[in-house]
Amino acid sequence: MTERIAKPRNTKQRDMVREALAGAPGFVSAQSLHASLREDNTGIGLATVYRALAGLVAQGDADSLQSPDGEALYRACTSTGHHHHLICRSCGLTVEIEATDVEQWARRTAESHGFSEAEHIVDIFGLCTACAQNRDSERDAD
Repeated sequence: MTERIAKPRNTKQRDMVREALAGAPGFVSAQSLHASLREDNTGIGLATVYRALAGLVAQGDADSLQSPDGEALYRACTSTGHHHHLICRSCGLTVEIEATDVEQWARRTAESHGFSEAEHIVDIFGLCTACAQNRDSERDAD
């Protein structure tokens, strides 16, 4: 007997969270998304934002990652299927990438240790070209 997982129902609040997330630049925290929804006087509580984000991630409509500081961040997903991210530590610019070499390495590594059905998450943090140039310009000005 297989278990059926109920698909979260769409609600007005979930739709508002989805729209706010789609309009956010790069990855954002649930708290900052909640703050923007509060500014719009939506009446949506923080717990509702967290539930909606969890549902969007589960449905594949949002990406979630952990920042270098350990905070959960979310972003509207622009591609389907498994993918990875390049993320600017300064401005949050995010680029979705395919990483065939990483996929092959993860599969080989899991198999060599007797694991199957392995999953992985790879997010690469750095500075985008614009932020690196701004940083260099600020250094030169000093």
